[in-house]
Amino acid sequence: MRPLSRTSIAVAAASLRDCDAILDVRSPAEFAEDHVPGALSCPVLDNEERVRIGTLYKQVSPFEAKKLGAALVARNIAKHLESSFADKPKGWKPLVYCWRGGKRSGAMAHILREVGWEAKILEGGYKAYRRHVVTSLAALPANYSFQVIHGVTGSGKSRLLRSLHAAGAQVLDLEDLAAHRGSVLGNLPERPQPSQKMFESLLLQSLVALDSSREIFIEGESRKIGQLQIPEALIERMRASECLHLQTDIATRIALLLDEYRHFFADPATLGAQLDCLVAMHGSEKVGVWKALAAAGEWPSVVARLLQEHYDPAYLRSAARNFPRLAVAPVYPLDSAEQVAFDRLARSIVQQRHAAVGSALQSC
Repeated sequence: MRPLSRTSIAVAAASLRDCDAILDVRSPAEFAEDHVPGALSCPVLDNEERVRIGTLYKQVSPFEAKKLGAALVARNIAKHLESSFADKPKGWKPLVYCWRGGKRSGAMAHILREVGWEAKILEGGYKAYRRHVVTSLAALPANYSFQVIHGVTGSGKSRLLRSLHAAGAQVLDLEDLAAHRGSVLGNLPERPQPSQKMFESLLLQSLVALDSSREIFIEGESRKIGQLQIPEALIERMRASECLHLQTDIATRIALLLDEYRHFFADPATLGAQLDCLVAMHGSEKVGVWKALAAAGEWPSVVARLLQEHYDPAYLRSAARNFPRLAVAPVYPLDSAEQVAFDRLARSIVQQRHAAVGSALQSC
């Protein structure tokens, strides 16, 4: 019998660099909370079976738990062999992990190797991977140079990020990773936010894919995006970085927000529930006016009032306090909600940044 080979977390962090697939054999609930990006969910015990085995272990005996667990694990591995793995070629090289890199991943890897596949176990399992994520996110941000895009709510910062990416710039889109637009109305109806751990896994995956020798455009954020916390090292690095100031006229801002928040038009009650979160800050009378405008379908007026009475004052207080280099940031005006305007501005910014970097290199 061939011994099971183990590999370090570096393999998983390299995103399939040395293996053909990453197999997460933990329960579906564990997988849903967080997993190595790109991993396939191949549980050897489902949610109910895992609870059942744990209860048996504590209340009856470890022996009875292991006996039943072995039968369930064998049955579930057989299902994977007959379905997910049925078309895998002889040279297939999967990496397997469970919670600690112990019995569940060992059972799966053993059977796969007996078939003839070169299966490896991730040493330390998910716990080692999670330590790797936390450690990396505390250290990596210091290696990057950011250009932080600022602008009041509705100025089109996220759209500009997408246009910058299309123009060849490096971009880190935190709001896309967090599935949230970063405001009280920022929930995306079609995309629930990931867990905090999953957000950090996705963030690390994005960071390691970036070239640290080139600058990275990122949107200025507060410490939280919806319910998710930006890691401390990254937020501090952002706040010490150079800034760009996107200045957009009010008509364009209203047009952009009417497009982004159009899902509220069909359900004013949901908007009203979100606005109720602001009662403590603005009082029930003012929030009542906003809700009445929404109920009447006066959407441009709702957006204008929210911008002038809530978003703009909040932004001006926090941005100046948290981003000291914003005061000397170059200003880029935008007077159209059309995509062509964002693309044109992005190309101009990229050209200017290339010229600035070239001048800096020549002066060295």
